[in-house]
Amino acid sequence: MRPTKVYQPPFTTRPELRGTFGAIASTHWLASAAGMAVLERGGNAFDAAIAAGFVLQIVEPHLNGPGGEVPIILKRAGADAPIVICGQGTYPAGATLARFAGLGVEQVPGTGLLPAVVPGAFDAWMLLLRDHGTWRLADVLAYALHYAENGFPVLPRIAASILAAKEFFLGEWPTSAAIWCPRGAVPAPGTFFTSPLIAATYRRIIAEAESAGPASARRPSARCAGAATKSPSKARGRSAAFARSAATAANSPPLRPRA
Repeated sequence: MRPTKVYQPPFTTRPELRGTFGAIASTHWLASAAGMAVLERGGNAFDAAIAAGFVLQIVEPHLNGPGGEVPIILKRAGADAPIVICGQGTYPAGATLARFAGLGVEQVPGTGLLPAVVPGAFDAWMLLLRDHGTWRLADVLAYALHYAENGFPVLPRIAASILAAKEFFLGEWPTSAAIWCPRGAVPAPGTFFTSPLIAATYRRIIAEAESAGPASARRPSARCAGAATKSPSKARGRSAAFARSAATAANSPPLRPRA
């Protein structure tokens, strides 16, 4: 008898994942777990992506944040073509060549306030939730709020990123130092870290959006979204504008348990 030929998948440095219910992939296991939890509780793929994206803002602050960007490519089941939501940040009106030249800057710096853009991530996620999601804002933010308030493990790259900016924080940005270098020390890899200020901002957004009520909820603004976010939080105080964008999403149908 001739031996049966065994299928050998092509070599890859990433595992091949297959399933019959759904799949979530991200750069952090907690975000992937949050997205899968949304699917298991009856949310759709867009609800899951939003929940996972907000978790990434918390657990990977060296790569994501409320002040960042998120380009989104999506395709609804049965749709003929994909849709692109441009959640990329735009330059502020005052960031002109003449302004930089007047400051004696020949090249846009890589850190600080000068290279910061108008945040695009939040409006883009809200546009996705409004037009394609099914959950309320409070529900998709619940996972990120949990890790922000109760803690998440510090990755080695988080610690390395904070260490690289430590002296700058201590010397130039004391409020950032108070957050990222508590008691003047860089958080050690593996220790648990919380982000209470981001949590407070998002709780305020939820409260203000829900207080608008279904009748008076405004359509989410797409000022920053033309149709997964950067660095340890360049902007935490934009909750009023965010709340206007979140009003419709907050008053969408309540979380539905899985059948």
